[in-house]
Amino acid sequence: MPSLDLLIPFFAATFVFAVMPGPALLYTAAQTMARGRRGGFMAALGIHLGGYAHVIAAAAGLSAIFQLVPTLYTAVKIVGALYLVWLGIGIIRKKLDASELPHLKGRSARRAFTESVVVEVLNPKAAIFYIAFLPQFVDPAAGMAVWLQFLALGAIVNAVFTATDIVTVLLTSAVLARIRQSGIGQRIARMVGGSVLIGLGAHLATSKN
Repeated sequence: MPSLDLLIPFFAATFVFAVMPGPALLYTAAQTMARGRRGGFMAALGIHLGGYAHVIAAAAGLSAIFQLVPTLYTAVKIVGALYLVWLGIGIIRKKLDASELPHLKGRSARRAFTESVVVEVLNPKAAIFYIAFLPQFVDPAAGMAVWLQFLALGAIVNAVFTATDIVTVLLTSAVLARIRQSGIGQRIARMVGGSVLIGLGAHLATSKN
């Protein structure tokens, strides 16, 4: 593993990135608002597993392709943005009876998991983050192989990010507990959650990097 001189700033930087409000936290909150606590947890799990795709890609050097082929980066970014917008529209249009709210259907939670894996894998910014962030703390002189250091550090980053996603789910569901008893409150939550996803998709599509 890298020396302590590298690990201390690594953990500090990881924590800062994890707690900063960003698209991942907003996405998790949106899924929680749309599908409840279980759906939020499944979304966090999906993002977590999807994150490993970027960790493995970074370890293999594949993420660097995005930096070498800007067209590929743009294409993946647009596909991911359109998928987020499509998910947001679907959440807004979906109708549920108020009686269903306290007990989320398993299929919806599983769908949140599947959607989140796809969203994370199709997020080129996540790939760029790992390939830009992890090398700063890899020590070629350490006894561990460089690719193993990438995997270990990437797994730690992914785990810390997932922890903050879980906290987001708990906080969001606590707020929802006060409004989920009415159909109007559920519709508001669904509209807000769907709008957040659409906004994230639009931002991703129009951002310059």
